Amino acid sequence: MSKIAFVFPGQGSQYVGMGKDLYESSKELMGRADSAIGISLTDIMFNGPMESLKQTDVTQPAIFLHSIAILNKIRNLKPNMVAGHSLGEYSALVASGALDVIDALKLVRTRGEAMLQAGIEQPGTMAAIIGLTPEKVDEICVKISKSHIVQSANFNSPGQVVISGSVEGVHEAMTVLKENGAKLVKELVVSGAFHSPLMASAKDKLLQKLNSTNISDASIPVYANVTAKPVTDKNEISNLLFEQLSTPVRWEDTIKNMIADGATKFYEVGPGKVLQGLIKRIDSGVEIFGIEKLEDLENLNI
Repeated sequence: MSKIAFVFPGQGSQYVGMGKDLYESSKELMGRADSAIGISLTDIMFNGPMESLKQTDVTQPAIFLHSIAILNKIRNLKPNMVAGHSLGEYSALVASGALDVIDALKLVRTRGEAMLQAGIEQPGTMAAIIGLTPEKVDEICVKISKSHIVQSANFNSPGQVVISGSVEGVHEAMTVLKENGAKLVKELVVSGAFHSPLMASAKDKLLQKLNSTNISDASIPVYANVTAKPVTDKNEISNLLFEQLSTPVRWEDTIKNMIADGATKFYEVGPGKVLQGLIKRIDSGVEIFGIEKLEDLENLNI
């Protein structure tokens, strides 16, 4: 039987003007969001400047809010399963009924602030590696990690891995990976070493917020970044969100597992087209749609 999967984007999909066309029909949600986190998030989303929007503590709630505004427009389209890339996992948990929208937004804001602070306290960087197997990337990172912090952070699609760690560790890994045949090695512009041990202080702050947030059992399976497997239990969900900050995002395996469990139609819900591109590279045989603007709803007759 054909199954529908919703996937939600993570950091990097933001742009000035995001969600502006949704404002008139999402005033209540957006107003509540601004009040909940105490900043004019929508003003930064709609008008910038980009310098403010790309700050981790703003980027994360902005992408989350955009995704939820779209999600509210497609309630008649019922997913059988959901997943989100890093930050997007919080949007997926709202879609599954495990988290209340405002509770999730506050979690995301805390997460973004904590990750930004961790990046200041323990400076690090990330780099995209194209053209090597995950096993080869891991093997090289493990060797270098004996002297510097570096590890795989995102297994995004076949031949595309992101590494994360200390500046010295990532730079050394970039050199060695290039020598071992990587087609492209590119340092990313980020404010910290996300999904690495350098996020330890952020995990502690996030844990405090998780412990005071009401999380319910999910009504549909949420495929977790940490395991790439479906989860519905509220306690397991909380543990996985905690671990996610310093653990690789297993996106390629996540999508493969969703397809193995019957997903034939994927909808990327929120800003950008990053996940659509990754899913095409993982399996070109599934249908993939993007919904980020009102016109997309009209084009898809949703």
